[in-house]
Amino acid sequence: MNTIQILILAAVQGVTEFLPVSSSGHLVIVESLMNTNVNIPDVNIFLHAGTLLSILVFYWNRIWKLVSEDSRVVGLLIVGTIPAVIAGLVIKRLFGHVLESPMIAGFMLPITGLMLLWIATREVGKEAYEGLTYKSALLIGLFQAIAILPGISRSGSTIVAGLIVGLKREAAATFSFLLAIPVIAGATVLEIKDMMGSSALQTDLSILLLGAFFAFVVGLVSLSWLIRWIEKGKLHYFAYWCIPLGVCIIGWQLAQTLLIDKV
Repeated sequence: MNTIQILILAAVQGVTEFLPVSSSGHLVIVESLMNTNVNIPDVNIFLHAGTLLSILVFYWNRIWKLVSEDSRVVGLLIVGTIPAVIAGLVIKRLFGHVLESPMIAGFMLPITGLMLLWIATREVGKEAYEGLTYKSALLIGLFQAIAILPGISRSGSTIVAGLIVGLKREAAATFSFLLAIPVIAGATVLEIKDMMGSSALQTDLSILLLGAFFAFVVGLVSLSWLIRWIEKGKLHYFAYWCIPLGVCIIGWQLAQTLLIDKV
């Protein structure tokens, strides 16, 4: 993998990890368009590390509060993470090929868009995330588990779930991104495990570090931008990207299938 490719992937990872447009769906699409394999363990590790650092930097004061003062929220995060862990292990083991399908991403992206449009019609909640019940945390976790499918946005689905259970907009976003920490960290650990079978990195270390740094910077900007949009009630605007893109991807994949059949 060269410098241009890693920068493209880092930009896609940094933007789509936080904006409610599905990072997995966009990476699958980019992989197909670039005709390259983005599921290289060392690339995934460094790009995920970059976006994880974005969250840690952006929410460092809240994270410190969780560790030092509010252990109950840690319990809520654990409960919310369990469904994603189970879904990730089961689906990757049994249906791993589905997670790399642009067609699946094409069908799922409009679902993300419809979720965002639907939640815009509901009354905004008034609760802080510290007051969540374990039942509500589990519901948000189930929405996060569904987001393992390419095209279903993790941030979008968990923020929508947070709003469903009555959280304020900013509280729903904060809990969503705090919930992302164990998920991204867990995915990174799994990628490290996959890489352990190889004696050397598949990509030059300097390129990997550049990709991680670029993903961190882009992720930090994206996260800051998204929070402002959520506070202004503009979350549903991202539906106008997800739905048309999904339709275009489906058309593209069907056209490719027809061309292959003719050949």
